[in-house]
Amino acid sequence: MDLGINGKKALVCASSQGLGLACATALAAEGVHVTINGRNEDKLIAAKQSIIDATGNPNIRYVVGDLTTEAGRATIAAACPDADILVNNNAGPKPGAFQDWDYDRWLGAIEGNMLAPIFMIQHLLPGMRERKFGRIVNITSAMVKAPRPHQGLSTAARSGLTALSKAISKETVADNVTINNILPERINTPRTEFLSKMKAEQDGSTYEEALAKITATIPAGRLGKPEELGAACAFLCSVQASYICGQNLQLDGGAYPGLI
Repeated sequence: MDLGINGKKALVCASSQGLGLACATALAAEGVHVTINGRNEDKLIAAKQSIIDATGNPNIRYVVGDLTTEAGRATIAAACPDADILVNNNAGPKPGAFQDWDYDRWLGAIEGNMLAPIFMIQHLLPGMRERKFGRIVNITSAMVKAPRPHQGLSTAARSGLTALSKAISKETVADNVTINNILPERINTPRTEFLSKMKAEQDGSTYEEALAKITATIPAGRLGKPEELGAACAFLCSVQASYICGQNLQLDGGAYPGLI
């Protein structure tokens, strides 16, 4: 299927590795001119080359910038001010216990996983609406629909982003600008490796044992592949997806226990 986005411009946040890199690669494979972002230039240079090698698309740029700061967001947005596609992504807060989350931990979670993507949308949305094409995809978390106590910081911050996105999507869709969320769980990324190592430490088990326990909770019987999420993201950015707006797409191997 030709997604109809060849030559479009995309800005993919936090994309030097993991899910962000997978989304950037999938978009590049469709001929999109992609700007990737991260805080480490060496990692970005390597990521850029990996995308070019995988897709043959030379139209890949990078911008060094910290999403959690106002100056960083301005720098990132300025690197692709006329983006047709925005993929919001950022590392989630460290899991823990409610009583241990002090003021600074709450501010960090809200800044990184709610305000950062909201302000990136604010930077780029006017141009999208004026040009009558825009695709915004927020990579959030399964915790938005299936909260767990140890992921409360992530749940709270990302639910705020979800609510805001739903609210404004009712206006933007009339200008062919869609806003949707992807809710991943148990995808084979550095984040999952980190959580597995944390669980191993808590349980007094090996990393392999902890990973096996996590995998056993997935009906699909395996971890998800980053490229599977990347492909879903690319479709949500397609011309064919213009009637999909304000939705939450779960990529979790069937793990979500609810009906809707």
